[in-house]
Amino acid sequence: MSEFGAWLPSGQRSRRKAEELAKRLSVVESRNITDLRDTPPFWTRARGANVEDADGNILLDFGGAFGVSLAGHGHPTIRDAVQRQSDLLLHGMGDIHPPRIKVELLETLNALCPWPDARTILGTSGSDAVESALKTTRLATGRTGILAFEGGYHGLALGALAVTDREHFRVPFVERLSPHVSFVPFPVDAERGLEAVEGVLASQPVGAVIIEPIQGRGGVRIPPAGFLPGLLETAHRHGALVVFDEIFTGLGRTGRRFAGEWEDTVPDVLCLGKALGGGLPLSACVAPATIMEAWPPSAGEAVHTSTFLGHPLGCASGLAFLRVLEDEALAERADVLGRQMLSDLREALTVGPAGNRDVRVRGRGLMIGIELPEPGAAVEAARRALALGLIALPAGPEGRVLELTPPAVLTPDQVNRGLEIVVDAVLRVP
Repeated sequence: MSEFGAWLPSGQRSRRKAEELAKRLSVVESRNITDLRDTPPFWTRARGANVEDADGNILLDFGGAFGVSLAGHGHPTIRDAVQRQSDLLLHGMGDIHPPRIKVELLETLNALCPWPDARTILGTSGSDAVESALKTTRLATGRTGILAFEGGYHGLALGALAVTDREHFRVPFVERLSPHVSFVPFPVDAERGLEAVEGVLASQPVGAVIIEPIQGRGGVRIPPAGFLPGLLETAHRHGALVVFDEIFTGLGRTGRRFAGEWEDTVPDVLCLGKALGGGLPLSACVAPATIMEAWPPSAGEAVHTSTFLGHPLGCASGLAFLRVLEDEALAERADVLGRQMLSDLREALTVGPAGNRDVRVRGRGLMIGIELPEPGAAVEAARRALALGLIALPAGPEGRVLELTPPAVLTPDQVNRGLEIVVDAVLRVP
């Protein structure tokens, strides 16, 4: 990797080319997609934890491109694998004439999953994986009911949107969403949380319970100890299957291969994405064969498929990422680095002389949330951080949580400089 991968942010950024690109974008893209009110940087290249924009500014990426770049941007092993595959086969026919590399990816992925006989449905987005999981549980249980959690985010396709709890996303389409979804509060107390789950499952024919082991877009919310194992026990007692949406948390992000491992909890169905593709669009719904065999065998027309299922470039990138995950011990690196960052942030933001006792810092591995007391405060903190050359995103329905999900390849200098910017941005918010 070039020296560019270890550069530090350049500080106050130039914006001339970004402003030109924003004007061009505004006349060719739906106005709902990109927020152009405060001209964003337009990325041109990236290495490691750094991004360069169209104006030549170097930005330190503590957002990890929505959590995708756990192995860093442009990891050489992943880039080389994609280049080799592009020389061989750009596109295949994934469910009719499968590319060979799809087999290799599935073998490698399934071997990392917590069942000896895992079976997988590939997709290209997190929503794809959730749609596959909801269909799988419907076939396996015969039940239409679904239990989801307040604050949860599972994607914006209509099936996934039905289990996503965010009025901003739901209201325009609510008449088209499934009426068979019930929501309970995301737990702050294990016993009360399980009582709420019990109440729904005892009164309705629920086939699937879907939960993020740590809520990502909801603001890095971590369930209390004992809740996830209790959720499995309660769901199974009532004949429901549990889906862990680990699209954000899975494959090393939280310091474990899967976030459920923090409580030795194995779900019935697992959704993966983001980091899995190594930078290319790739997702997966995985479950043991006993559950996946609820799907009928293909007789020439698959019940659930897509044109780009098992795309060769995505498979090559995903396979390379899984090798990097294991060979470079990314989960272990995320655990060690995350503990250091959590400790430093708590000291600077809540304990030290400049600290604010109303600020809350929480997280696991490289999934860290800084909760600020006022609505919108994290939006302002993210804006201030970007002005100083660091990318971080606001989270939570009220924009009160500054979310940090950087790559696991940060250098010590990048950690130190990045935390300096985060602390400065947070403490300057009124």
